Amino acid sequence: MIINHPLLGPRDSAEFVYLGDASLIDRPDPETATPEDWHAYAYLRDNVAGDMRELWFHEGGDRSWLVVTRNTLTHEISKVEMARDVARAQGRSK
Repeated sequence: MIINHPLLGPRDSAEFVYLGDASLIDRPDPETATPEDWHAYAYLRDNVAGDMRELWFHEGGDRSWLVVTRNTLTHEISKVEMARDVARAQGRSK
């Protein structure tokens, strides 16, 4: 599988480590989150059959985090974004 890195261009997926659902970017606020919020964040994931946003770490390259939109049935990648840009667009400062 080829991942089209936004900065480095097409890269083999062997250079990357898959983390999981990109919703991990949406970490609960430690000041206001309930135990139920933390449980949902840490343990509950949708098992999507189709397009899913995933976190991938470029371990064999520039060590960046990417948000990859991939079809879990066909493995077709439709979008690749820098995770920091996605987080900032969602109002995260770090």
